[in-house]
Amino acid sequence: MGAKHSRASSKDKDPKRLLPGRRQKFSSWEDALLLGKDPRSLLKRGMRHVSFSLVTKGMTDIPDFLWGLLEVQKLNLSHNQLRVLPPEVGRLTRIVVLNLCGNRLKSLPREVSLLQNLKVLFLNMNCLAEVPAELSLCRNLEVLSMSHNCLSQLPGSFADLSRLRKLNLSNNCFAHIPICVFSLRGLDFLHVGSNRLENIAESIQCLASLQIFIAESNNIHSFPRSLCLVTSLELLNLDNNDIQTLPDELYLLCRLGRVAWNPMDKGLHISHNPLAKPLPELVEGGLEMLYSYLKDKKHS
Repeated sequence: MGAKHSRASSKDKDPKRLLPGRRQKFSSWEDALLLGKDPRSLLKRGMRHVSFSLVTKGMTDIPDFLWGLLEVQKLNLSHNQLRVLPPEVGRLTRIVVLNLCGNRLKSLPREVSLLQNLKVLFLNMNCLAEVPAELSLCRNLEVLSMSHNCLSQLPGSFADLSRLRKLNLSNNCFAHIPICVFSLRGLDFLHVGSNRLENIAESIQCLASLQIFIAESNNIHSFPRSLCLVTSLELLNLDNNDIQTLPDELYLLCRLGRVAWNPMDKGLHISHNPLAKPLPELVEGGLEMLYSYLKDKKHS
């Protein structure tokens, strides 16, 4: 009896038997630090970028060792519980892609302006009520996604982001498209769906490179004629608004190609609007029929 008890006790103290439990308790980066490894061993060196990821770790704070990984070019801290992005982020000056989606951030530090190589910034699904004007100093920024926040305005200095090509402001609290957006002449993608828009400013015609414009699920009352001058459009989504009439010049948007019903398809999306007769039937008939009617109407 005593021998059996002794063997059981020795098994419980066997470090090899405890190892699986320890592996389950600690994440790979915590484990590496506990074993005294250099944090740089956690970096992934791809063909183009050095990356580091701490996704879905339940973190409320960013570990201090991260600010010493100066080689990082792609940093993914998405889907945690972060409430603050420390000013130390400004040390990581080589960052090209920064993903902060799915946290609880209410603001960004001014030091974000030090990320002069930043090209892609994801801030979706946070609690941002404002963004610092200093973000406009990231002049190499090409993609900025800030959907699902609490934003109602942008700093006027955002007009300086001359290289910005894709901007997602959907699911926020904008009552109008910020004026600074119309200065971003290189935009080819603009998403302002699910806000509080009641109109689209005539200045939309300034975005001559725009290929995709999404303004679905707002309260837009009219389709501006100036939007017909953005002839580069390949996808125009105005579903779920309050539009009753369509401009006669709509046929100028020749790259739309068709009336589209699937949200992912290119074309004209105009469903779930209170269109006046005979427009609903013409839309059902396709873009060619709709354009033909509008051309005849314009010249009659």
